[in-house]
Amino acid sequence: MKYDDMVRTVRDRVGFVDRDEAEQTLRAVLRTLAERVPAGLAEHLAAQLPHELGGALRPPGAGESGHPRTVGERFDLTTFAGRVAWRAGVSEDTAVQRSAAVLEVLDAAVSPELMDKLSGALPHDIRELLPTTRASEHTIT
Repeated sequence: MKYDDMVRTVRDRVGFVDRDEAEQTLRAVLRTLAERVPAGLAEHLAAQLPHELGGALRPPGAGESGHPRTVGERFDLTTFAGRVAWRAGVSEDTAVQRSAAVLEVLDAAVSPELMDKLSGALPHDIRELLPTTRASEHTIT
């Protein structure tokens, strides 16, 4: 899926947001996912997305110990929503709703195998935001 298609689809799914808000939402959710999942998984996701979004999934090079981060931070939906809300400049409730929309678009943009890996790397409460059926089975315009 091309970058403009992803932004437009997020915008359509979220409703009543402009292009800048849709882009900010995409980046906020992807950056927060990158913090939560293992670095290798974030890199694989980035590789399957348009280059404009790849940077949002590539975590900073070194963790607090000075070594590259290999495992994701352990946090729940409350923290996930808080980080997305802060990055996107919205309420936590809005962040949850928008996160679900972005994850549906992500589901349509990457391979089913990669989405399975993402699902397995997330705790149950965040996993609930993932679509229950494969998004690519639906027409995304």
